[in-house]
Amino acid sequence: MLIGVPKEIKVRESRVGLVPNSVAELTGRGHSVLVETGAGAGIGAGDDVYRAAGAEIVASAADVFAKAEMIVKVKEPQPNEWVQLSADQILFTYLHLAADMAQTRGLMDSGCTAIAYETITDDAGGLPLLAPMSEVAGRLSVIEGAANLKANAGGRGLLISGVPGTSPAEVVVIGGGVVGTNAAKMAIGLGARVTVLDRSVPRLRQLDDIFGNAITTRYSSRAIVEEVCREADLVIGAVLIPGASAPKLISRDFLSSMKPGSVIVDVAIDQGGCFETSRATTHDDPTYIVDGVVHYCVANMPGSVPLTSSEALNNATLPHVLALAEHGVAALDRDPHLANGLNVRGGEVTFDAVLEAMQAEAA
Repeated sequence: MLIGVPKEIKVRESRVGLVPNSVAELTGRGHSVLVETGAGAGIGAGDDVYRAAGAEIVASAADVFAKAEMIVKVKEPQPNEWVQLSADQILFTYLHLAADMAQTRGLMDSGCTAIAYETITDDAGGLPLLAPMSEVAGRLSVIEGAANLKANAGGRGLLISGVPGTSPAEVVVIGGGVVGTNAAKMAIGLGARVTVLDRSVPRLRQLDDIFGNAITTRYSSRAIVEEVCREADLVIGAVLIPGASAPKLISRDFLSSMKPGSVIVDVAIDQGGCFETSRATTHDDPTYIVDGVVHYCVANMPGSVPLTSSEALNNATLPHVLALAEHGVAALDRDPHLANGLNVRGGEVTFDAVLEAMQAEAA
């Protein structure tokens, strides 16, 4: 198969769909790989490194889209990318379609087979291609939240760890999955007081076993969310409903009840955000303030650490890239977990949560 890797064009997105080691795996098995010039610059991998791995370097993304049978990316295609897709191509990348109807319609119009990293499953019921970026985003959420608690960033002027004789930050993590667990781990390491909320009692028991007295666990009802967020210095939204829009957990009306200068980090912003006042921001302009609360809602947080993120992502995606390269769309019939990644095919949406989002928009 001929696989194409265009350079990512989302604002400050420096990750790359295939790292050189992955390219070498593909070319070593007889496949061909086209890489747009400069695609690996963000991870320090120049064109010569890709050539050494067996790739052909092409001058533009247009060359990649015109020739490749499968396009491997990181972030969802932008408008000038999805119009270049065709019915005989496979697109393999993060999509997050439930929160992006324009992209959904664009992929439908292209006729391509669009497979989303974030809805592929595994035998344990997990989301193995979402997990590595959730790990990165969970850890970054605390780093970015701590940075924005500084007064010069609009925050309360609070050091997340405190120092002897002062109080550390109160950190609330809403959602105890991969993002939430990694956020809790980082916040504990920085010396904060941490509360984790989740609606699964078994998951709360697991977190209690993992962290013991280092965290407080609470069942996530609306009343409890408001209770703990009222006293929080940093709130991290880490809620995920696979393939669907995130639920809104903090309303605009409630926001004024939070401490002035407190910080919200919405890791669910790719899925529409889990706070009513959330809107997607970029690494160039990452925050805004509503009712005195700093909002950090960067939609591609792991893009700020592209080397770590690209390597971690490729560790998870490569087996599926190899399967698709070997078998084409027939790989979906061979692996039900990969088939769960199918979101659009032949002009039709195939993933229920995206269909529901389309119906809700049309209502």
